Amino acid sequence: MKASRITYVLTTVLAGILLLVFAGCSIESPDSGTPVSTNGQKLKVYFLDVGQGASQLLVAPSGKTMLIDAGNNDKEQVMLDYMKHYGISRLDVVIGTHPDADHIGGLDKVIDHIPVETIYMPKVQSNTKTFESLLKSIKNKGLKVKTAKAGLSWDLDDDVHVDMLAPTRSYDDSNNMSAVVKVTYGQTSFLLTGDAESASEKDMIASGADLRADVLLVGHHGSNSSTTLNFLKKVQPKYAVIQVGKGNTYGHPKSTILSRLQKQGVEVFRNDKQGTIEVDSDGRSIHISTER
Repeated sequence: MKASRITYVLTTVLAGILLLVFAGCSIESPDSGTPVSTNGQKLKVYFLDVGQGASQLLVAPSGKTMLIDAGNNDKEQVMLDYMKHYGISRLDVVIGTHPDADHIGGLDKVIDHIPVETIYMPKVQSNTKTFESLLKSIKNKGLKVKTAKAGLSWDLDDDVHVDMLAPTRSYDDSNNMSAVVKVTYGQTSFLLTGDAESASEKDMIASGADLRADVLLVGHHGSNSSTTLNFLKKVQPKYAVIQVGKGNTYGHPKSTILSRLQKQGVEVFRNDKQGTIEVDSDGRSIHISTER
């Protein structure tokens, strides 16, 4: 047999052996050694850029979806565009954290156009047209609102677990009535806080709930009313996301909060500076990418 023929045969055999050895194995990232899924087994959390407002879209490994808030009234079309962009044809869970327009303003149109399985909202009323419009959309779709409160938990799919940690009681301030959820996937977790302020944070600590999370949505857009030092020390986040609009009149995020996060060694991402922020988890590690 000629040398070239021998080389060809050996190469073919070796290739076959390699295919057998590596078939079905996960690929390891050369820089971290963390297994990278070969079949899309990632939890994706999008902190959507809705200007001075808030909205988070979660897509579980199974394709199950959860939308928390939907920006202000002027972001209705923006929200529908996001749903189309991310291929969302159905929402398994929707949470309106509290009645403020910059959180629920776009929810009515989302519900009008996309099938929703379950919706949660805290037991707090508002006499605004924004709130009334949302209730009308919910009624027109034949949905029944489930009360958002501490102690609720469910599985978004077989691998993604959701715990609702607040509100723990009734508050006069609607911000403190914000639904707060912790989402856990494998060894990674996200704490999504709405506009919960110091009173709610204190009660969450007192409840004994496990507040630790890798990613923290900074409460109330980085206002001084939220993200107390005690709360931050309980959460111990590696990363923080601030949903805030460019040149907002509130002065968000406040320098005190930014300094507090920095002193705790938390890496901060902001919608006003980086656009939509995508956080991917494979259950062991987290990867963050930004629009700009």
